[in-house]
Amino acid sequence: MFSGIIMNVGKIVAYDKVKSILSIESSMQNVNLGDSICCSGVCLTIMNIKNKIINFNISSETKQKTNLMNFNIGDSINLEKSLKVGDEINGHFVFGHVDGLSKIESIQHLGDSKVLEFFAEKEIIKFLSSKCSIALDGISLTVNKISENKFSVSIIPYTWENTSLKNANEGDFLNTEVDMLARYVFKALKK
Repeated sequence: MFSGIIMNVGKIVAYDKVKSILSIESSMQNVNLGDSICCSGVCLTIMNIKNKIINFNISSETKQKTNLMNFNIGDSINLEKSLKVGDEINGHFVFGHVDGLSKIESIQHLGDSKVLEFFAEKEIIKFLSSKCSIALDGISLTVNKISENKFSVSIIPYTWENTSLKNANEGDFLNTEVDMLARYVFKALKK
């Protein structure tokens, strides 16, 4: 489990799409074989570490459901170590289980901040409400507005500069995980 607070941005140094191995250079400390790391919103397990290069196996499900197949060598990737009991939770509970992809429709400047509007499928929109939490590429954010197939979030300067968002463009797809509490409430109310 994670909090959606990105403390490290790694760089993809190799991606063997045939063998399904993703290699990320990172300055993260105290990581070990078998640790779960949230990689731009996707929970991956460390298969080996060489110097500052962390290697992960990518399953076929992960290839199909996430944006990891769109990454290239040199791209930045948000990284977060899993929470330990007693850690502060400054964001919200993020599991690294991607629900789908949301497409950046627009990036608007609002003073020092940015407002990003996304297109999302109904399977994501149905769980959203104004001021709910959402994880986009692993970043814990708050939903501003929702319409039939769109939602928007505000990005403060610190988050923009210290995550992979600073490289985001209109048309990009971000891994999207809805708040697990919203999912459970939705399921309970349907029954």
